[in-house]
Amino acid sequence: MIQGLNIPQYEHQIQKVADKLYIYDLVRKKYILLSPEEWVRQQFIRWLIEEYQYPKNLMQVEKGHNYQSRQKRTDLVIYNRLGMPFMLVECKAMNITISEKTLEQAAIYNKTLQAQYVTITNGLCYAVCLVNEGKLVFLDKIPAIEQ
Repeated sequence: MIQGLNIPQYEHQIQKVADKLYIYDLVRKKYILLSPEEWVRQQFIRWLIEEYQYPKNLMQVEKGHNYQSRQKRTDLVIYNRLGMPFMLVECKAMNITISEKTLEQAAIYNKTLQAQYVTITNGLCYAVCLVNEGKLVFLDKIPAIEQ
């Protein structure tokens, strides 16, 4: 089920350098070129930290991995306290429609990571699924991370 996303507008550190805007990434601890997708990612990261108490030290942004001999990057991976992938999050720009097709694309990336959950968002809505024996089971809300 695709859920409406009611994220508060968090304050972010923004810098302008040579007519380009950069946003401070709390996870990578550096300024990143502000694209529409990056805005969604930074808002979603803050939402997970503020609303769900996901520790930022368990997050990794743009994790590289190989899928079918191709180098891929996932937008956000959240690990559990044992260092295993807990959730894969794929972020799209707000003008990209979230559908089962885009969620399946994220699930394909998850074949190498084997995260327990797969989430996709465009900043306006999101879908979160439990991965159960290779099938996606839609959830009504973001799961709590094990403390």
